[in-house]
Amino acid sequence: QVQLVESGGGLVQAGGSLRLSCAASGRTFSIYAMGWFRQAPGKEREFVANIRWSGDSTYYSNSAKGRFTISRDNAKNTVYLQMNSLKPEDTAVYYCAARLGVGPLATPRGYDYWGQGTQVTVSD
Repeated sequence: QVQLVESGGGLVQAGGSLRLSCAASGRTFSIYAMGWFRQAPGKEREFVANIRWSGDSTYYSNSAKGRFTISRDNAKNTVYLQMNSLKPEDTAVYYCAARLGVGPLATPRGYDYWGQGTQVTVSD
């Protein structure tokens, strides 16, 4: 079993930055990849970025590419999402997720464990 604890959400003005953190515990050796998703009110949960637990492979949504950076610290069992040049449309609840095996990594159904979500609000 994997437990995920998120932090770093908050309120920021457009153009600002936030860094989200997700600390994993439990059977972290079973993790294949970590991902970030977001969900705005009335919208479906959408993929933001993911990273392999081992190796350097990362993948970003088109909206995140060039502005967001996903990274990890295996020693701390933590994955980060650095968000720069934030826009109001980035406002959402951001979720950290862990996948235990290979498969689709850009869809919520491909992940096995989820954090509680952290609110990111970007004002005009």
